[in-house]
Amino acid sequence: MEQFYFEVPGPQRKADAIAFIREFREYGSEINGTGGLHRYLDDYAGWLEKLNADYIREPSEEKVPARTYFLVRQGDGRIIGMINIRLALNERLRRYGGHIGYSIRPTERGKGYNKINLYLGLKVCADHGIRQVLLDADLDNPASWRTMEALGGKRIREYFEDQHDHCMVVDYEIDVRRALEAHPEYEAYLAPEGSAPEAIG
Repeated sequence: MEQFYFEVPGPQRKADAIAFIREFREYGSEINGTGGLHRYLDDYAGWLEKLNADYIREPSEEKVPARTYFLVRQGDGRIIGMINIRLALNERLRRYGGHIGYSIRPTERGKGYNKINLYLGLKVCADHGIRQVLLDADLDNPASWRTMEALGGKRIREYFEDQHDHCMVVDYEIDVRRALEAHPEYEAYLAPEGSAPEAIG
């Protein structure tokens, strides 16, 4: 069975991270949950500095603290996906964006990996005392919102978003404790703690 872990981005992953983003561009795919990596391809060190600043920042109406991870497959060490977890919300993010953005690289989709990505993300939320997670997705992106539903997400709103993406959006809420307790089967997909550098969860 394939196993996965979260890895805190570091300098040793520069080439892998850039290849990850380039794959999205090659496939013409939308980029989500990367902590802005696609804007730092010529300044990877600057992106790492940004992530460190994101993690320790005080929440405000402009920005909130956040943590970004690579989802790594243990068997080959490949970056399979990414996730950006906002550790607090401001009013803007409560209206649009929520706690979590995530993605799986185009060549690894359709294998159920984003459910593992979200499950690990919920464990991080639990560690930070977040009890209810808000998420959203474009209505025409069922792969994303079905991932939320698979982990217990309840649809709480559907609306036309006219400021950013200009499309129909669906909002979900997940009770973190209930989701983790209801889906122990995902534990089998997690690499044992300490089996990989900087493994989380």
